[in-house]
Amino acid sequence: MTSAAKTSDEMTSREACVARDLVDPLGTFRDRFVIPEGVIYLDGNSLGPMPRAAAGMLNHTIEQEWGQDLIRSWNSARWFDMPLQLGDRVGALIGAAPGQTLVCDTTSINLYKAIHAAIGLRPDRDVVVAEDESFPTDLYVIEGAMKSADRPMKRQLIGTDGPSIEALINRNVAVAVLSHVNYRTGELLDMAAITQQLHDAGALVVWDLCHSIGVVEIDFDRHGVDFAVGCTYKYLNGGPGSPAFISVAKKHQAAARHPLSGWWGHAAPFAFDRDFRPAVGIKRFLCGTQPIISMRGVQAALDAMEGVEVAALRQKSLALTDLFMVRLSALIPGLDLVTPREASLRGSQVGISFDKGFAVVQAMIERGVIGDFRAPDLMRFGFAPLYVRFEDVWDAAEILAECIKAEVWRDPRYNRKLEVT
Repeated sequence: MTSAAKTSDEMTSREACVARDLVDPLGTFRDRFVIPEGVIYLDGNSLGPMPRAAAGMLNHTIEQEWGQDLIRSWNSARWFDMPLQLGDRVGALIGAAPGQTLVCDTTSINLYKAIHAAIGLRPDRDVVVAEDESFPTDLYVIEGAMKSADRPMKRQLIGTDGPSIEALINRNVAVAVLSHVNYRTGELLDMAAITQQLHDAGALVVWDLCHSIGVVEIDFDRHGVDFAVGCTYKYLNGGPGSPAFISVAKKHQAAARHPLSGWWGHAAPFAFDRDFRPAVGIKRFLCGTQPIISMRGVQAALDAMEGVEVAALRQKSLALTDLFMVRLSALIPGLDLVTPREASLRGSQVGISFDKGFAVVQAMIERGVIGDFRAPDLMRFGFAPLYVRFEDVWDAAEILAECIKAEVWRDPRYNRKLEVT
């Protein structure tokens, strides 16, 4: 029996959950975040809450560094170094040694850079492998990167062109672009095994870590990962639209090239040369001027995670998700949980397929439990160990069951779809 399953077996009442929260070694971290009174927040897999220290840090950046120190802050406040400074801190969360990670741009832009660079490192190959259940942006960016390559490229999708990655790996594959955790089902892929399979075939890999960084143990260096990208506004809590990150293995940095050759990636940006000369190392993957105020949001978020090990986050994450699934199965037998029950196969979210799911999620939000919905029928709930309590999980399961049993979808107000679901 896993520790997560053991924990859920012990918590057979709300009182037991409250007692477990009182001895939770991560319990005090909740105070580092702003959680509105009466809200159970299970949407950290879309947007994490605000770190309590963020407002003060952002105000200082705006009022003092920008307002008073003006352009001098590029040096005095070390604005110019922030992509590298924050990058190394993010790199530590994914097991990447310093000098391999940047916080910059958006996930989509960084993914484009990484795919384009990987294609260039395998000039004799013409296939990009991805999953047909990838987050749509990943598939769109792959299309764009293929079109901008120096030769015709083909895309093959796991689930459409073959049942598994093993079925598609061959000597024509240049790179595979894979989601560490599936954004719909929460399924966790075996990074070590898949990376090794691709390398054995001479291919490279780009891992999308958007739904795993901050809740799943990742070992970029030990597993020999080539490229990784991800966002900072989900489980890292950097704020809406906060800058993303890109990691490039040192062994590829000298030869890797990407098409967005902006001045921040120049070897001497303030020499103002007419021709581009890439910087040495990871800095060549920078492009243009970075959003400093948003970067401070990432800094505040990383500060809020100081003092916690990812292994502890993972252990609690599995216990939270296991408790939620066990309670739902008891309350509503037959409910279609699409997330793997086996701990080693899931990230930190639970997906539920239900044809009236949109209305149920809206009714739950009205009752103080915030999750989200993904068309056509998926209710998603993310479990962020830094601030979600076991009593929250118990209550959320009860409220979800109440909404289904009450058939809330018969109320028209719960069926009004907004632009963002």
